[in-house]
Amino acid sequence: MNLTESLLTAFDSLMTNKMRAALTMLGVIIGVAAVIALLSIGHGVSASIQSEIQAIGSNLISVMADTGKSGGYQTLSVRDAEMLADPFYAPAVKDVAVVIQGSQPVVYGGRDTRVTVAGITPNYQNMRNQTLELGDGLTQNDLDTRARVAILGANVAADLFPDGEFPIGKTIKIRGVQYEVIGVLKSKGGVDFLTEDDLVYVPFTTAQSRLFRVRTRSGEPAVHAIVVQAQSEQLLNKATQQIKDTLRESHGIAYQADDDFTILSQTDVLEAFDVIMGTLTIFLGAIAGISLVVGGIGIMNIMLVSVTERTREIGIRKAVGALKRDILAQFLIESLVLSLIGGSLGIGFGIVISNLVGNLSTDLIPVVDVGTVLMASGFAAAVGLVFGIYPAWRAASLRPIEALRYE
Repeated sequence: MNLTESLLTAFDSLMTNKMRAALTMLGVIIGVAAVIALLSIGHGVSASIQSEIQAIGSNLISVMADTGKSGGYQTLSVRDAEMLADPFYAPAVKDVAVVIQGSQPVVYGGRDTRVTVAGITPNYQNMRNQTLELGDGLTQNDLDTRARVAILGANVAADLFPDGEFPIGKTIKIRGVQYEVIGVLKSKGGVDFLTEDDLVYVPFTTAQSRLFRVRTRSGEPAVHAIVVQAQSEQLLNKATQQIKDTLRESHGIAYQADDDFTILSQTDVLEAFDVIMGTLTIFLGAIAGISLVVGGIGIMNIMLVSVTERTREIGIRKAVGALKRDILAQFLIESLVLSLIGGSLGIGFGIVISNLVGNLSTDLIPVVDVGTVLMASGFAAAVGLVFGIYPAWRAASLRPIEALRYE
């Protein structure tokens, strides 16, 4: 019996028991749909968060103080930032910004909220790809004159001006002192640890003199963080090493274990995130794979029933010359047809489910790639093959005489 005849026989057998075949395929359909939906949603979440990470700026390196090694004192100073901006110390560095921040009460009219107020230098806004919805950004003159001006994150502006009142030019109070609102940032949304919508920005010198009088152990003006931009992505690792060398020289540190600062680059964040998402994807795939195994057990069960029902047919075919491999191929093909039809339907349902989930969120776009579809199809074919082997072998091993006597 050739392949075409085996396929026709398989389809004829399945059409004879349509309801049974449909219920058998249901397990495979659910399993494949779960694989497609879960993995595509997982890839969509991964792509969304990666875009959020990359949207905060390009080739950025964050340097943060490790106060645990200094008895609670800040360890980064303005002088450290000036050294990092000097090409003599760090030629792979393109730009440097400083940040000093903390929680402060912010009041406008009868409304008040407590938010993080960050003192920054004007170049910080360009480095972090901040876009203004209204007004203007900070200038060097604001920094030089210690101007009492503020830029509001989108959520802060919505909280303080909920009735659509135009915020530019209005006066808010931070820690009881008046500040003029000169800008409102465009909403970035995104994951909580990256959002800038809940911050208020003021000139670094203003924050340093009026809000956060922090010093290093030696009495120098301190900063909470230094944001560094490398010359290029290729020089990111070199810039990171130059930052370490410069700060160790500045702080008199001889050994890496004594570093009183922490360095985190976008590459580090993306690599850590990729590891987490890879583990999560495997976990989601394993859960969906359980459904496929259940579907495979259903195929094995129904094929064993089919072998029992068609024992006399098998005996007759063997009596007229059918070889063992012909019987084996016939039942294996039936099992494969069941799983492949179920897999094809499952792929369609999985894409529909992932799109429905994507429609529920404006930030999530499910990613159904060719690799996921091929993997799900391969799993479906493997399920049909693996769980069809035993029933097919059992049918092929029947002795003709015993099969013909079967009632």
